[in-house]
Amino acid sequence: MPIRHLPETMINQIAAGEVIERPASVVKELLENALDAGATRVEVATAGGGLNLIRVGDDGSGIPPDELELAVSRHCTSKLSNDIHDIRSLGFRGEALPSIGSVSRLTIRSRTEKADAAVEISIEGGNVSAVRPAAANRGTSVEVRDLFFATPARLKFMKGERAEATAISDVVKRIAIAFPAVRFTLSGPDRSTLELPASDDTPDGRLARIAQVMGKEFPQNSIAIDAVREGVELTGHVSIPSYSRANALQQYAYVNGRPVRDKLIASAIRGAYADVLPRDRHAVTVLFLTLDPATVDVNVHPAKADVRFRDPGLVRGLIVGAIREALAKAGLRSATSGASAMMSAFRPGATTYGHPGPANGHRSFNPGFRASATAGFDAARSPHRPLETGGFAETAQASFDTGPSATSVDTRAGLVEISQTLLQRQLGAARAQVHENYIVAQTEDSLIIVDQHAAHERLVYEALKDAIHSRPLPSQMLLLPEIVDLPEDDATRLAAHSETLRQFGLGIERFGPGAIAVRETPAMLGETDVAQLVRDLADEIADNDTTETLKARLDAIAATMACHGSVRSGRRLLPEEMNALLRQMEATPGSGTCNHGRPTYIELKLADIERLFGRR
Repeated sequence: MPIRHLPETMINQIAAGEVIERPASVVKELLENALDAGATRVEVATAGGGLNLIRVGDDGSGIPPDELELAVSRHCTSKLSNDIHDIRSLGFRGEALPSIGSVSRLTIRSRTEKADAAVEISIEGGNVSAVRPAAANRGTSVEVRDLFFATPARLKFMKGERAEATAISDVVKRIAIAFPAVRFTLSGPDRSTLELPASDDTPDGRLARIAQVMGKEFPQNSIAIDAVREGVELTGHVSIPSYSRANALQQYAYVNGRPVRDKLIASAIRGAYADVLPRDRHAVTVLFLTLDPATVDVNVHPAKADVRFRDPGLVRGLIVGAIREALAKAGLRSATSGASAMMSAFRPGATTYGHPGPANGHRSFNPGFRASATAGFDAARSPHRPLETGGFAETAQASFDTGPSATSVDTRAGLVEISQTLLQRQLGAARAQVHENYIVAQTEDSLIIVDQHAAHERLVYEALKDAIHSRPLPSQMLLLPEIVDLPEDDATRLAAHSETLRQFGLGIERFGPGAIAVRETPAMLGETDVAQLVRDLADEIADNDTTETLKARLDAIAATMACHGSVRSGRRLLPEEMNALLRQMEATPGSGTCNHGRPTYIELKLADIERLFGRR
């Protein structure tokens, strides 16, 4: 078959196969056009998961009548200057509208601020109609019907209506986080509407938009990020370690306002949480990277979902360092979800008494009684106050103290008196040990329950890490150097990091153009597969320009040692030991979770406890 020029319609359909993967891709492209036009209000309506109908309307600047026909032609755009490296808009290729029109029935209606009336143009399967007058307000409305009707084979690869609608909702939320000053509305055929009111483009306004998208729990369990390094600015919020998810869908990343799904950023987030989250848990993050457009390439993927950084090591180091520093400065924090789950476990349901109303007429279930009791409660006049004769309270407390950790009544009273000075501490004063594993502590306004094994495991692990990384690690000399054959580029990269690797106890040197000679290995590793270790390090350096693989292996050994060397469950602790553990937790970064990512303590506020007993 001779070489020939493809028809314009077929060219657009080929481009649509790259740009338009599913209905959510159409919504993404149309939202980007609306935001580039300066819209402050965007409305999205869908039907059939977006396959039957997608309508996106905005109040942006609109398209002039003499440019509307150009807008549906390939490689025609108003967003790109003569420099491809200076991209300051979301769209820039000029492919979205003609690609969508080649596989659907597309109608565009637009009106500029100065125009007397709107104009309209239609495309059906790549066939463009003439521009004609229409009635519309200022802005642009794009209607897409029967998506992929011109390429029926693509319809076979679409998921169900619910899955496609969910993907569209995710796209709207992902873009909305980056533009808090814009009002977004998404409506579907089931009358369900997602409304994201506009706020302001300030840190508080952005956090309010994040709460709209991700729920009110996230701001309460997050830490602010604000860091700058060599012209690259990083802002946003990341979750505390005890607030995590089973997948990475709640990780949002933006580069110069553009939502991206970048492997480098995802890897940096995993690296930052490596010590505090298990492999099957993922942090919740919203990160905004701002840098010179010339130092990042957004033209590497048709859907503009991936980017390439000129200095990936700088970006990765900034993300990892900023998150770790923020986690360390945040101190000790427990997730509010733990207290909520605990409250749910304690709170009796409506079926406790067989019906949701008052139980046997008891006054504690009477809302009026609860209100009066809360307002005028006086412990001194209460008929249910504790007995005051014979020192019964102290004697009763002492009766629980049996076994190796028992103390006398006088010692116990002294402990109570001393503990009053500790109530203002974050973890308060130890009051009891339950089931030989859980420490119950009291603060001025809350009840703390600590898992002693998990807490001490984190403390031992942090101490081991400090000892490991504060000085060069001991190494063991190999009787015979092991020669590892590698591609020449990998060998060169490893040799460039030889001094860093030596700090971890790994001694390497070049052995010809395509090999590495390993003379020493870290003593902590014992007998290890040296060749596999070196190849893993080469891959890590090639991807991220770091030596985190070796550090991760050493940290894993430290975590195992900490797990087996910490206070075991079932060991009874003296009051002094319990308080010492609490003080160490307060002074140790990351002690809110153990090495495996489990929470080390749960905090239950006094107000929540009072609600359980009907006092509030």
